[in-house]
Amino acid sequence: MLLFERNVLSYKSMWPIIVSGFFEPLFFLLSLGYGLGGYVGEVLIDGAPVEYAVFVAPGLLAASAMNGAFYDATNIFWKMRYQKLYDSILSTPLGPKDVAAGETVWALFRGLIYAVGFFTVILALGLVESWWAVLALPATVFIGFAFAGAGIAAVTYMRSWQDFDILNLAILPMFLFSATFFPLSTYPDWLETVIQATPLYHGVELLRALTTGAVGWAQVGNVVYLAVLGVLGTWIASRRIAKLLLT
Repeated sequence: MLLFERNVLSYKSMWPIIVSGFFEPLFFLLSLGYGLGGYVGEVLIDGAPVEYAVFVAPGLLAASAMNGAFYDATNIFWKMRYQKLYDSILSTPLGPKDVAAGETVWALFRGLIYAVGFFTVILALGLVESWWAVLALPATVFIGFAFAGAGIAAVTYMRSWQDFDILNLAILPMFLFSATFFPLSTYPDWLETVIQATPLYHGVELLRALTTGAVGWAQVGNVVYLAVLGVLGTWIASRRIAKLLLT
């Protein structure tokens, strides 16, 4: 937790950077949720019609948690390759597991900050239709954990700043196609299978069920998927950090 506390202190003077993170999904909500929603009309969720903005809002909430956690995790590249922060930390009693855990907790915490800001907005706009939504913010922690772990693990394999293009190539299609803006049934069968394998899809489905009340056993699977990905990513990250800095 010492590394988490260090990150809190280092970002204390840069809070506008963190706060600004939830504006991107907000702009998508206003432009697509209300703009395009005026033409789309209603969308079916488990056979029940809802306004398009209600459909899109939980998807963008999941994207907020993803963006905050994943893109903060990529800062590890700077800390490891240029700042040499972890070389100093590993000369103390802290080990690679502590580094991976501390950075993961900080990244998912930043994702939670984004999610809290965006959830407050959709709540104020009346886009939450169920009391199950009290579990929405705890659910975003699982989304943040999954993307923080995966992000940190991915960064340990990066060799240069150009490799960020590969990460963006994975994140952008996931954002666009993970049932964020359109129901899964609108896609071809082969693409549905690909989408259902992505972590953002599970985050979107989890939050959409909670905010609309369409909760079922499938949400247990969503949570398990996200938790397993977070644990696996953090484990890989700790092993990679040990290999890169201790050998």
